[in-house]
Amino acid sequence: MKTFVMSSTRVHRAVLAVACAVVTTAWAAERVVVEDWRSYPHGTRGIPRGWKEQNWGKPAYDLEIVSDDGQPALHLRSKGETSAIIRDLKASVDLKETPIIEWSWKAMTLPTGGNACHKSTDDEAAQVYVAWVRTPETVRSRIIGYVWDSTAPAGTICKSEKTSTVTYVVLRSGADELGKWIPERRNVVEDFRKIYGEAPDKPTALSLGIDSDDTRSSAESFIGPTVFTRP
Repeated sequence: MKTFVMSSTRVHRAVLAVACAVVTTAWAAERVVVEDWRSYPHGTRGIPRGWKEQNWGKPAYDLEIVSDDGQPALHLRSKGETSAIIRDLKASVDLKETPIIEWSWKAMTLPTGGNACHKSTDDEAAQVYVAWVRTPETVRSRIIGYVWDSTAPAGTICKSEKTSTVTYVVLRSGADELGKWIPERRNVVEDFRKIYGEAPDKPTALSLGIDSDDTRSSAESFIGPTVFTRP
């Protein structure tokens, strides 16, 4: 009897372990969290651990991990410069399984006269880029930039006049929603097909940024957790 009880207990534990593994795997397939800002102490400044710096310009990286309205977020500020941070996705995002990107953001100050569609005014208060980096990078890479613009109308899709590999999708525009947390949800596969006319591979990187150098003005925003999920 004792042997039977021990064996039954082991079987029960094994079943629970398998069930937990199945649930964990299913959850992993449902959501890929790129960043939730919860692993950093509030007040952490500069480039967060696990992110890379940009390789152009003279970024100030006036960035800080904060809690805003109870939400963990990256607080971005810019005065006449552009700062972007890059997260290597390491093949973790399979767009066939999780084609939807979700995040929330809040703009506080818009670059004066900014318009992503023109080289001389290509400044935005908040930028979320999904990138497919291919060599040579400056020619073959493909990058979709979801932006909060100052003047370009929401819904505008335009190729950057400064960086030929970037296509902007203007999600928010103007000051009407300043100071409010706005949730976003985009089907990256559909956006990629609309822009490039074919299905995308796995994205290689995600980048977050703020830009005010062309207009020589200032910008401020917050970007919350970013995840890829099922439709």
